[in-house]
Amino acid sequence: MLLLQLLLLLLLQLLILILLLLLLLLLLLLHLLPLLLLLLLLLLLILILLQCCYCSLLQLLLLLLQLQILLLLLMLLLLMLLLMLLLLLQLLLLLQQLLILLLLPASAATADTATAAAAATAFYCSYFYYYNNYYYCYCWWCLCN
Repeated sequence: MLLLQLLLLLLLQLLILILLLLLLLLLLLLHLLPLLLLLLLLLLLILILLQCCYCSLLQLLLLLLQLQILLLLLMLLLLMLLLMLLLLLQLLLLLQQLLILLLLPASAATADTATAAAAATAFYCSYFYYYNNYYYCYCWWCLCN
């Protein structure tokens, strides 16, 4: 009975490990991981399996659990790096908006709000024109009118 429970636990551990590896592969396909990290992980898996050639079932379960914990920590690290990248992108967008406001011409800064906003987005647009005392811009990828 105990052997059957250990075998079921081993199968569950292997299933969790396969799911974690598939999730890691998905992250790799999304270009969030360098290929070197995946190779390092595969090398670690090979070393664990080589170390466990003559070990008991319980030792194998413990090694698989250690590998799963390592994978979870690695994915947590990747998520934190992704969040840091998103925060950096947000900061760059904020700096870009500040530069737009600083580079506005004095006439656009003293004009009404709609004209100033249109002038601020002028270089985002494919082309940009002045009509009826207002600036209008057309861009194919944003809503800047």
